[in-house]
Order: sequence, then structure tokens, then C-alpha cells
Amino acid sequence: MEHNWLCCRNFSPNAKTGSVKFGAPCPSQLDWKCEFNGIPHVYNSLPIKRNRLFVLPNTDMNMVDDEMNSNHAPNGTSPTFLSNWSPPRYLWRGLSVLILAGQVIIKTLKGKIHWRNTLQQLERVGPRSVGVCLLTSAFVGMAFTIQFVREFTRLGLNRSVGGVLALAFSRELSPVVTAIVVAGRIGSAFAAELGTMQVSEQTDTLRVLGSDPVDYLVTPRVIATCIALPLLTLLCFTLGMASSALLADGVYGVSINIILDSAQRALRSWDIVSAMIKSQVFGAIISIVSCAWGVTTLGGAKGVGESTTSAVVISLVGIFIADFALSYCFFQGAGDQLKNCM
Repeated sequence: MEHNWLCCRNFSPNAKTGSVKFGAPCPSQLDWKCEFNGIPHVYNSLPIKRNRLFVLPNTDMNMVDDEMNSNHAPNGTSPTFLSNWSPPRYLWRGLSVLILAGQVIIKTLKGKIHWRNTLQQLERVGPRSVGVCLLTSAFVGMAFTIQFVREFTRLGLNRSVGGVLALAFSRELSPVVTAIVVAGRIGSAFAAELGTMQVSEQTDTLRVLGSDPVDYLVTPRVIATCIALPLLTLLCFTLGMASSALLADGVYGVSINIILDSAQRALRSWDIVSAMIKSQVFGAIISIVSCAWGVTTLGGAKGVGESTTSAVVISLVGIFIADFALSYCFFQGAGDQLKNCM
């Protein structure tokens, strides 16, 4: 058998020969032949143990580790009952709403507000949403007037039309309609923007730069929505009453003066205050839910679309639930405000 020799430098300075030779005379045994100071020496080593190598194609390494651990001693960690359990997505998203609301309250009380971004979002939520809110309120008011005036005139209760319209608009229609419009227009935009920033890792970039995403992105949107929505509700209430009075005067012959006088007799200051409180609560629900759904977005463009749709739906459900709860708290017992306009 032919031997392959490997030569390297001798480490001894007194050696007469300048090399060391290693050879393998047979497959199962390795003989070391060395020459030091001209005297040959042969060193026989132990036989080489042959090992078989194998490859597992397209096999998960975790599966291989589990099989090896099952055939040998345990790895020292015993699985627990909840080790492989993860909370459902709707559960930790609901918890994120509460956590985000608490963070916004704390940041606001501490004065950590990005005022420039807050003014930009206030302009976006307020003036840019006035047109669609007023248009919606005007047509809802006219449709509501048609249903009430035609029935009240048959009963001879023309002087009660203004009071009924004023109470309906101030307590329910104006806050709820305005909140629905803002949820569809602004809430979807908040969820889409923050969701896109989340999947593109822009929020992580803010953290790397030393900025808190809650301070820079969430808090300005919540403050802007809570400030702008009561003002939009007041404008929608005014336009709704005006459109209803014009329709009642032009179609059913009920004078505008009678409607306005009846509304003035029926309305109280608490009705307007309750509408403002409702609007602020609705604004907080819309902004916090939309931002929470945006910052918890997963899955790229498809996830952004799902988060946007889900944010609007959850906001609307929250608005209706909060409206019932607030109405039950604000207006208990029998009312007597329509007696003044009979």
C-alpha cells in the first residue's frame, strides 16, 4: 500500500534532521515514524474506531433533539401545563388597550406631550372632518324630522316638535352620529398608519433614536380626538336643529319660531354638558382602540387591512356600549322637560 507522508518542521534545535514524518501503513492502525538526532523511532497508536455518518433530509432540528432526548436521559426541563399555551390574539389586544390608556393618562399628567404633533393631529381630526360631519348631521336631522313632525301634527302637538328634536339631537343623535363618522374616517386612518409603521419597524427605529412611540404617536392622537370631537358635536347639533326647523317650516307648515321656542323651553344646560362628556368618551374610545390595534399589527399588508377593519368595528361597538352606559347614568327616572313646551 502506498503511504502518504506529511512533513513539518522539527521543534528541537539540536536535531540533525529537519523533519518529522507521519504515515498510515494500514486503514486500522496509524504508525508514527519519527527521526530525532538520526535515530529512527516507531510509535504505534490505538486502532481507529470507525463511525457511520448519516444525514436527515428536510428534518427539523428540534424534532431530532426531541427524539434524541426521548432515547437518552432527560434534558433536565419538564414541560408544565401552560408551557406551550399562548393567549388568544383578541385577549392580549384587549389588554393592550387598557395598558395604552394607562400610559396615555400617565404621560398626559406628567406633561410629556409632543405639542407640534398634537396640533397637526388636531387640525386633521377637527377642521378636515367638519364637512362630512355637518353633511351627515343635516340629512339625519331632516330624516328624523320627517318621522316626528308628520305624527305630531296629526295629534295637534306642533308646539312639542322643537322640544323633542332638541332633546333627541343633544342627548343621542349628535354625539353618536359624529362619533360614527369620526370612527370611520379618523379611526381607520390611525390604525392604518400605526399598523404600517409597526410592520415596517419604524416604531423600533423611534425607540433606537431614544423617542417613546407613546409620546410621539399615541398621546397626540388621543388628545386631539378628545378635544375635537366635542366641538364637532356642538356644530352638528346646531346644523341638525337648523335643517330640521327649515324642513318643518317648508314642508309641514310648522313655524321656525315655534320650533326654536319649544327647543329653548325643553333644553337645559345639563343636556349640552352630557353631550360634551359623551363626545369626549367616544373620542377616547376611537383613538385608543385604533392606536392599540395599529401598534399590535402583524403580518404585513394583510395584517394592516385586518387591523384597520377590526379597529373600526370594535370602536363602533364600544361607542354603542358607552352610549347606553352613559345615558343610563345621566338620565334616570321620569323626565318632565317636555311639560314646559306643551
